[in-house]
Amino acid sequence: MDHLLSFRMIPTSPILCRRVSTSTAAPTTTTHFLLPHTRQPTFRLRILFPPRHAYCPHRYSVTAAAVGGIGVAAQDAAAAATVLAGAYGLVFTFDTLTQRNLIQQNLSRKLVHILSGLIFALSWPIFSTSTAARYFASLVPMVNCLRLLINGLSLGTVDEGLIKSVTREGKPEELLRGPLYYVVVLIVCALVFWRESPCGLISLAMMCGGDGVADIIGRRFGSMKIPYNQHKSWAGSISMFTCGFLISIGMLYYYSVLGYFQLDWHSTIQRVALVALVATMVESLPITRVIDDNLSVPLVSMIIAYLSFGH
Repeated sequence: MDHLLSFRMIPTSPILCRRVSTSTAAPTTTTHFLLPHTRQPTFRLRILFPPRHAYCPHRYSVTAAAVGGIGVAAQDAAAAATVLAGAYGLVFTFDTLTQRNLIQQNLSRKLVHILSGLIFALSWPIFSTSTAARYFASLVPMVNCLRLLINGLSLGTVDEGLIKSVTREGKPEELLRGPLYYVVVLIVCALVFWRESPCGLISLAMMCGGDGVADIIGRRFGSMKIPYNQHKSWAGSISMFTCGFLISIGMLYYYSVLGYFQLDWHSTIQRVALVALVATMVESLPITRVIDDNLSVPLVSMIIAYLSFGH
């Protein structure tokens, strides 16, 4: 709305008087010189005030960005809560089956080992495309990492169900070895590789699927031992290579269908086979007492995959 402020400037009087004397004897007369009347000037100052409800693009863009950011954060928080609930539900399910003697403890532990990491990796597409999405996703294994530390160090009431589900001998201190390494690898894959590189997915496929299946098959059909390691069998190693390779290809295909990867499948199959072969060879070595399989297998897989794919 425009407002006009008027200022009136008033000049001196238009009538100027002057006394004129014609002589000393004559009466003094006064002559009036009348100046022409001039119009009094008026100055107008225009002050502009924006309308009360004026449109401000910058203000609305900032507001929209703030609302959008809140929506993205809410999506990622909801996704993280869903995945975390699924992880707890998975452990609870196999713990219940073990308590009811419907499944052996070793088999329950390995099935949790296989499914937890794979489900976590498969859930990444439900998170947003923001840069913070990977951090929200990593909260899931971080919570489990904290849980393992608390129970492994016996800092509170020990969760017997957790110990039975993920340990070999049912001892709390076991939580600080293999299971803890497992969740640390999940965190690293989410934060470092995320959905931008095949390396993280292949590493999880080899650690969860390949190594997990190798233990199950090796215990059932592992009568023929590997010459340089009597604790490993040919059946277990063959199953690790096969399942690790197939699960890796399946994971890459899943992400390529969703548009995250554009792969040349002829070369991809060869590269994944190389990763699976090297990881299987490392898993078969008698170094379990020195370095846990949950560290050696994914680390070697990451290195070979990175060298093969270049990112």
